[in-house]
Amino acid sequence: MNRRIRTVLAVATAVATGFTLAACGSSSTTAAGSTTPGSTTSAAGAPSSGAASSGSVASSSSAAAGPLVKVKIQLQWFNQAQFAGYIVALNKGFYKDEGLDVTLLEGGTTIVPQTVLAQGQADYAIAWVPKALQSREQGAAITDVAQVFQRSGTTQVSFKDKNITGPADLKGKKVGNWGFGNEFELFAGMTKAGLDPSKDVTLVQQQFDMNALLNGDIDAAQAMVYNEYAQVLEAKDPKTGKLYTAADFNVMKWADQGTSMLQDAIWADTRKLADPTYQATTVKMLTASFKGWIYCSAHAAECRDIVVKSGSKLGASHQLWQMNEINKLIWPSTAGIGIVNTADWDRTVSIAQTTKNSEGKTVLTKAPDKDAYTNTYAQKAIDALKAQGLDTTGAGFKPLTVTLNAGGA
Repeated sequence: MNRRIRTVLAVATAVATGFTLAACGSSSTTAAGSTTPGSTTSAAGAPSSGAASSGSVASSSSAAAGPLVKVKIQLQWFNQAQFAGYIVALNKGFYKDEGLDVTLLEGGTTIVPQTVLAQGQADYAIAWVPKALQSREQGAAITDVAQVFQRSGTTQVSFKDKNITGPADLKGKKVGNWGFGNEFELFAGMTKAGLDPSKDVTLVQQQFDMNALLNGDIDAAQAMVYNEYAQVLEAKDPKTGKLYTAADFNVMKWADQGTSMLQDAIWADTRKLADPTYQATTVKMLTASFKGWIYCSAHAAECRDIVVKSGSKLGASHQLWQMNEINKLIWPSTAGIGIVNTADWDRTVSIAQTTKNSEGKTVLTKAPDKDAYTNTYAQKAIDALKAQGLDTTGAGFKPLTVTLNAGGA
């Protein structure tokens, strides 16, 4: 069985800074001294998945003879369903089937995944595209080898009585945002609507929770659809004593406003990709990781349970909500899971180059070079999974209807 993840430095830091474990992964790309990996989950003794049942993922027969290749994958944040595909691939033995002994390095408030990767403390890392590209521009030799999330999960949430249904409605309002590179979709949306973020709104530094919105300190709060938005639906309305419902809020998705940016991707070491051995390992790692995500597309509740057992501090209903919403960000993947869509990439780069934050800075000063991403290894992994008869596009995916409990329990 997998060992439960030990939350040592990461959790202590989170408590000290007042951040909640429910945040989505928001470390600054320029944080000094923030490259120490957090707690780990090792593949040692991970059980094989055994025989496949209807709708399940069968074990691969591609395991190489000889000792397993040790691989470290740095996650972007604390253990939660945002990373279910990797956690499940470990638990089900999918990595072992590919000849890999994988250790998942848990993220945290002081950990910058792409920097951990660039400094050789991990073999691969999960990171948002704009932040990773900023690190790349600053010298980190990293390449996006799999764009797992096909859609952005960033929203701006407000109470219905604030009448905020579009970016232009933010004018004159108190607008919360996390900063740390998470704010550029919001700023791009306001700019596109003709607002000057430095003059037309009151910007408020938001903690990684929804307390400021619920307490009335801000009019609109930044929230991931799979995480912080669930927090408001898990909270009780003090006027009624009952949980809030979706009817109490307006939810503005930046994907609907045309200013969304690519988020969770798997990054590899650009220089090591010249090595055929690392290339082969990359394909095997992607094959097993994709298999984990494919499994979770059809087994959301089981994957939720596996994530909870791995040491997550989030409640069961909250994790099921998150698993369901994460699935919707991945599936369908019309070209195949992990394939970078050129239009989405170009939009992300354009926003990163042209949108200024409250300090007048952009994410990027120039367009990244051709080595910033490649579909080569993801396509090879997809081909291997197709040969096993697996659905790599999510054509059969059907989302769940999830009921949240108070506090996400």
